[in-house]
Amino acid sequence: MRLEEYWGVGPKTRDLLAEQLGVEAALEAIESADVRRLTDAGLARGRATRILRHAHGGAAMDVLATRDSRNVYKELLDLVSSYAVTDDAADRIRILTPLSTEAAMAERLDDVMEARESWDRLAADERDTVLAAFDTYDERGGGERAGVQAALELAEAGFAEGVFEPLSALDQSTLRDGLAALAGLEGDDRVGSGADDRLDELRDQLGAVEDMAATPGTVVEEIQSAARGTDQLRESLARHVTSETGIDVAAVREAMPSEATDARGFVGETLRTLADDRRTAVEEREQQVAATLETDLDAAREEIDAAVDATSDIAVSISLARFALAFDLSRPQFVDSEVTGVVDARNLFLEDAGVSVQPVTYAVGDHNLDVASANAPPTGDRVAVLTGANSGGKTTLLETLCQVQLLAQMGLPVPAREAQLNPVDRIVFHRRHASFNAGVLESTLRTVVPPLSEAGRTLMLVDEFEAITEPGSAADLLHGLVTLTVEKDALGVFVTHLADDLEPLPETARTDGIFAEGLTTDLELQVDYQPRFGTVGRSTPEFIVSRLVANADDPAERVDYQTLAEAVGETAVQRTLADAEWSQN
Repeated sequence: MRLEEYWGVGPKTRDLLAEQLGVEAALEAIESADVRRLTDAGLARGRATRILRHAHGGAAMDVLATRDSRNVYKELLDLVSSYAVTDDAADRIRILTPLSTEAAMAERLDDVMEARESWDRLAADERDTVLAAFDTYDERGGGERAGVQAALELAEAGFAEGVFEPLSALDQSTLRDGLAALAGLEGDDRVGSGADDRLDELRDQLGAVEDMAATPGTVVEEIQSAARGTDQLRESLARHVTSETGIDVAAVREAMPSEATDARGFVGETLRTLADDRRTAVEEREQQVAATLETDLDAAREEIDAAVDATSDIAVSISLARFALAFDLSRPQFVDSEVTGVVDARNLFLEDAGVSVQPVTYAVGDHNLDVASANAPPTGDRVAVLTGANSGGKTTLLETLCQVQLLAQMGLPVPAREAQLNPVDRIVFHRRHASFNAGVLESTLRTVVPPLSEAGRTLMLVDEFEAITEPGSAADLLHGLVTLTVEKDALGVFVTHLADDLEPLPETARTDGIFAEGLTTDLELQVDYQPRFGTVGRSTPEFIVSRLVANADDPAERVDYQTLAEAVGETAVQRTLADAEWSQN
């Protein structure tokens, strides 16, 4: 396979990877999803992850049918990766994609839920030990040697059950030999310091002799004062060199020339010969040690690869477990019927931002959700038109359904007490875009309609379609889109303020509503975010006008707001003001 056959690899990227890694190594990095190797070669992290997502996600990436669906996907990956225990784990999480089969989704969910249980069982000090091992892994720069060290540290600490089970199969003795070999070999067959005492000694001697050879005149000055003849000069030099370098005196004498014209020439030639001798000795010893280390490394290769893989997989699993526990996520249920349904679902992005979230129960399609409330979602309606107050959480509900569907199809637990769904081929999430022109209308229709024309399952999550064209035309177009969704056997939730203009809806479609209930003691709008099924939600503008009347400091503005109060119902406005005042007292 050629590099340019991968999505996102054009001529410039191909040439960069070929130059920095070589074609075969670049192909291997892409096939093994090695983000670090690609970024070290000079690719931007974002580009590397996009290439790998498409290389490993394939057609399953088509589920992200709109820009807003892709944005939710990217935000989810950012959130999940923030719980990663290593940089490598974060990279691997960033390239997770929706999966193409329900079996693959279930398999990943099995792994994540097992990891969650394993992590949840650990005491606080045990978790600290695991996190410290992975912190050290990052401090060591990751890679093979760091992976083996982390695996040994965790295994020696007694972690061998659940998500740590792969560690129990490792031969720790063989791994220690392999780790010593890895520590000794620095690359390109060069042996590092500390791998062999004799080699370290020879290197120290070579360095000391080379330093002396660089300044032979200084050596002559130090030995000449004690020498009164050639023989004494030889002995003085031998003792001095031995003292300064640790080289055996016999080896120093052997390096001395038989004849020399003067003391400086004699010393210089001795030191040069001795340096050549030590250099040869270093090279020969290094080759011997490298051969031994390579033999040890080959013998431990299988265990090393297993340890590195175990460390990497455990780091990813624990990262996902920490994410699942942080948000109390649960396993979704894949069902045969066409449905997307949740009980007590929460929006992850709001929770992560520290916003207090009211759990919401909602469903479209055929479900059997375990809902004790009398306000349970009807079953059988494939499409819902969601209405209600501004700032009532309608768009948030669409985003929450998108999060649940995406996480489930990525094989990850979801932010709901219960979730029933059927994997879809496309998620058409389209947020409200407050642009009012023909170009926006056309581009929106080109975005939301073609997915319905394709074979397979589609989930439509469309927000305030009327914001992009005239109200009359918007109602007609939205009614047509709802009808098309029903006719194509798709599932859909459409947020709108035009519910009354859409009647009558197709048989398998319904209208739901979110209601404002009053004002808080701070005169903030109080909303019940749980939709009421089969009814049109009302924005109750008297609450908004009541707040404007109450907060008006300027007398003239207050009079004008009173005029608006008369328009929406003076009695209702005064009642809401009285309720708020009573609550404050």
